[in-house]
Amino acid sequence: MTRKPSSRSGTGRGARRGAGDRRFRLRSWGPGLVSGAADTDPTTVATLVVVGASTMFGLAWLTLLMMPALAVVQVLATRVGVLSGRDLQQAVVDGYGRVVSTLLLISILGVNVVTIAADVAAGAAAIGLLTGVDSRWLVPVFAAGALALLLIGKYDEVERILKLVMLGLLAYGAAAILARPDWLAVARGSLIPSLSFTQAHLAGTLAILGTTLTSYTYVWQTVEQVEEPCSRERLRTRELDAVTGAGLAAVIFWCILVASGATLGTHHQQVTTAEQAAQALRPLAGPYASVLFSVGLLASALIAVPVIMAAGGYVAASAFGWPRGLNKTPRQAPRFYAVVGAQTLAGVALALSGIGPIQLLFLASLIGGVATPLGLIMLALAAGNPALVGQSRVHWSLRAAGWLIAALVTAVSLFFLAQQLHLIGG
Repeated sequence: MTRKPSSRSGTGRGARRGAGDRRFRLRSWGPGLVSGAADTDPTTVATLVVVGASTMFGLAWLTLLMMPALAVVQVLATRVGVLSGRDLQQAVVDGYGRVVSTLLLISILGVNVVTIAADVAAGAAAIGLLTGVDSRWLVPVFAAGALALLLIGKYDEVERILKLVMLGLLAYGAAAILARPDWLAVARGSLIPSLSFTQAHLAGTLAILGTTLTSYTYVWQTVEQVEEPCSRERLRTRELDAVTGAGLAAVIFWCILVASGATLGTHHQQVTTAEQAAQALRPLAGPYASVLFSVGLLASALIAVPVIMAAGGYVAASAFGWPRGLNKTPRQAPRFYAVVGAQTLAGVALALSGIGPIQLLFLASLIGGVATPLGLIMLALAAGNPALVGQSRVHWSLRAAGWLIAALVTAVSLFFLAQQLHLIGG
């Protein structure tokens, strides 16, 4: 007589499988959050501060509208990374050749160096605001600390530290509450899109669209899928993580704009940097709001700078086929770490060169005007390439949304570049 399978053993296997799935979901929760948090780097914070100071809550709706756009881009990046087993740069090398991949590499590294310069300066300034130490001496110290984290820590250790630092971004929410905004005006500005053709609103719209879809964010998202691979069956978990990260970024954008609009905008006080905003909050909203905004700025820099540094190393190593990865030692991947270090040194030199923060932001915007559209176009192409992602290509509706976003950002970037080069008025 054959023995029937034990219901107890089946239940045990089911319980173990369920526990394994839960452990996987917990382990998988983070790459998208880190990418989303890294998008709130100090250059983005400075842009939102300037927009809030000039338009108050008039563009709050646009910061929230960025959530679906960011979600589409990050889900596309997640699927390209998981389905192809490649980061974006490697996918471009394999799918579209050396010339295109070299253009993408140059555009990403160009943005990275200038953004590192602006972000390490902002991180040092945040420490200076909290401690009273002259921030000029803190720039190389801050950069060295971020570089040491990448040199010493393995990938999972770096990600775990960045997840903890993300808690500091909650300070932006607290700063927005302490700014005591007119919540009815905030609700109107957030829920009722208003189109204004004044110079301040047009410039603010261009700035928000241009600064929140930066190339290193979705490049890093593809890198994370390769460093922490998962099966296609568990792709949904990664996609949910990516959407959550996009939501986190959009909420932080909104909080920064509300805090600056309720204080600087209400009092018609113009600032040009995030650290100036933190200083201005002290007389306008009290010392706690100033401290909290400084804490948020420091957290933004601590998350973004290591991600930007590492992303540059990955794209360069992928472009040339070098050994790469934070799980490798500098001896195992010397050229990968050499690029990481070279970017850091170039960024520190640029930050200490005497070039003002506004000039750095202007330069980053100009280079980003080329890099961001190119990266988005290549991401959309890779998502529809069966040679890269297999026959189960990304659904056409998601690819169409990606192409729409790429077209919009390209148009905005071209308009912005034409404005800055005085080819058109504005």
